[in-house]
Amino acid sequence: MTERLYYHDCYLREFRGNIIDVADGGRRVYLDRTAFYPTSGGQPFDVGTLGGLGVRDVIDEDDGRIAHVLEAPLELSEVEGRIDWARRYDHMQQHTGQHVLSAVLIELFDIPTVSFHMGAVTSTIDVAAASLDQKQIERAEERCAEIIGEARPIGITFEDSSTDLGLRKATERTGMLRIVSIPGLDRCGCGGTHVRSTAELGPILIRKLEKIRGNARVEFVCGRRGLIQARADFRTLSEISRLVSVPFEEAAALVAAQVEKAKTLEKTCARLGSELAQREGRELYAAAVPDEAGVRRVTQRGPIDDAMRARAQAFVAAGPKAVFVAASENPPSILVAASADSGVHAGNAVKAAVTAAGGRGGGNLGLGQGSVPTAAALEVAIRSILGPAGV
Repeated sequence: MTERLYYHDCYLREFRGNIIDVADGGRRVYLDRTAFYPTSGGQPFDVGTLGGLGVRDVIDEDDGRIAHVLEAPLELSEVEGRIDWARRYDHMQQHTGQHVLSAVLIELFDIPTVSFHMGAVTSTIDVAAASLDQKQIERAEERCAEIIGEARPIGITFEDSSTDLGLRKATERTGMLRIVSIPGLDRCGCGGTHVRSTAELGPILIRKLEKIRGNARVEFVCGRRGLIQARADFRTLSEISRLVSVPFEEAAALVAAQVEKAKTLEKTCARLGSELAQREGRELYAAAVPDEAGVRRVTQRGPIDDAMRARAQAFVAAGPKAVFVAASENPPSILVAASADSGVHAGNAVKAAVTAAGGRGGGNLGLGQGSVPTAAALEVAIRSILGPAGV
């Protein structure tokens, strides 16, 4: 068993410990005591140095020992450990912030927390509710701010599981439990690291809400992360305001109006593009010279997009006996459109050509489309389609 110094002093930044075992050629080290927190309970592991070597991972193993994974082998017997304090303190703020937010959601709305995950930029809790509305989110943030402003102390005690502990969330663990308490708000069994007072949290800001497997996932930040996010939001809003040349408070309405205008323009452009492509298809048919069988054929190269499809369909609809072949190099693909009286089954022609060239495709009597793996294979497929045995 490794003595977990962070259980009693979350603010401990330096310590000394004895190496009791090593593995992986000295890169995996076990100490008799450590201040390094291992990944557990939704909180990531600490980093820092051990004997001057970088700690890359900290693992809580099944036998109660904590493994320190180092950047290089360690050959000392007694070592000094140094915790990366900026990372540790950030984790302390986020974890305590989660306790406050989870307790407030119980207090205000009787919504329990199902799980917690601390990310590198934001953290999330999954709560047993289908969703939260904007008023609930704002009320929760305000209540958290009240508790933070009261500078309530964060207490850590060790209590026997056989007693009535009054925990926010029941635990199946037995024996002596580590309890993290916020007076008048929360009592929770937890092995994580925490700040001493709610005053150290700064505002708790709910960033996003999404549905996850019937629950609501709440994304939040607090502490220094809250400041970083607020600055980023301000910079983004400032840039948007500058680009649209209006004050902050008018930016959202103007952007919404511009988005609607852009959607209308896109629809108009799509309609006009389709009309143009159809006219081009009819003009191509009129200009095409029928072959000995009276079939008018045309081949075009370019992207096989909506315009190309409209052009092809307009070509074969413009008159009798028409075949339109389109080829695109990026990605390598082919489209064939054929009138019913042309004697060509478009889908079968495409399927045979692209299959022989190592691709896939098919379609129906009037329209076929397929793709091939390379530009060279595309040329093989085109020759197959346009050759004597093709269309």
